[in-house]
Order: sequence, then structure tokens, then C-alpha cells
Amino acid sequence: LSSMVDAATKKTLAAIPLLKTKAGPRDKEEWPIRLKEEVTSLIKYIQNNKEADNDWLRIQSNKEGTRWFGKCWYIQDYKKYEFELEFDIPVTYPSTAPEIAIPELDGKTAKMYRGGKICLTEHFKPLWSRNAPKFGVAHALALGLGPWMAVEVPELIKRGVVVHKDDQPNGEEA
Repeated sequence: LSSMVDAATKKTLAAIPLLKTKAGPRDKEEWPIRLKEEVTSLIKYIQNNKEADNDWLRIQSNKEGTRWFGKCWYIQDYKKYEFELEFDIPVTYPSTAPEIAIPELDGKTAKMYRGGKICLTEHFKPLWSRNAPKFGVAHALALGLGPWMAVEVPELIKRGVVVHKDDQPNGEEA
């Protein structure tokens, strides 16, 4: 993890349980075992965040564990900016990381692909590759979505692209 990630991120990562089962959604035998590991890892990650007063997401999956969705939020100037998030588990998972999307921000920042898929740093993919299959959904959120939001959301707010719901004429976030 050397110079690619800061000390806070290393601490966060160290507290997320690593996964043991190398299985993707097509692996009928091993995928349920992997899915149980994913959920355990995510629960621990969210608990750790709450304990560190850094609670910023809720997530769940469909029954098969192939489609994930939830909410993530960013707090600035005592205002909570909330966004829907979603992603599918790639068929080549865990060798390939999921592509996390925030559809409502599609087209609002250059750091995003079509459909609202967030553009991860050049450090993310090599880090994921080196750590697959030990990394899972919680790691993708911690290393991908969290840092992306910390950089992009304040910038979107500053540019007036994202406006808090209390500051909207109709009470909805833009």
C-alpha cells in the first residue's frame, strides 16, 4: 500500500476484514460463501465508520448478491448531501472491481463515465489487482467511492452543480 494511500486510508483498510473465497457470481458453489464474507466485511466497515464518527453510506444487495444499491452522503457546512448509489458485480469478479455509479451526478463532473460511474484514481486498479481476491465490496467503497466523494462533491457544491435540498425551491437536491 506504500505511497499510494494516506495513513488514514491505510488505517481504514486495515480494519476491513479481508476475504478468502475467490468466487464470482457464476460460481454456484463458492459464490454464497463469498457473499457471506462480503456482508461480514461490509458490516464491519460500516460499524468502524460509525465508531469513528464517519458514517457515510448504507448499502444492500439483491438476493443473489449481484446487484448492489443504497445511499451515500457527504456533509459540508452542516448540510447533508445524499445520493443514490448502485453497481453490479462483474462476471469476472473478484479479479475485476465493481464500477460504482451515482446516476444522479451523471454528466455533472468530468471524473465520471456514462451512466454516472465514478472515475477511480489511477492507483485504484493496480491496488485492486494486487489484492484480489482479498478485496471486496467494502474495500471498493473505502478506496474508490469514499475518496472520490471527498474530492468531487465539495467541488460540485462549490460550482453550484449540486445544491442542498433546503436551498432548492422545491425542496429536492439537484
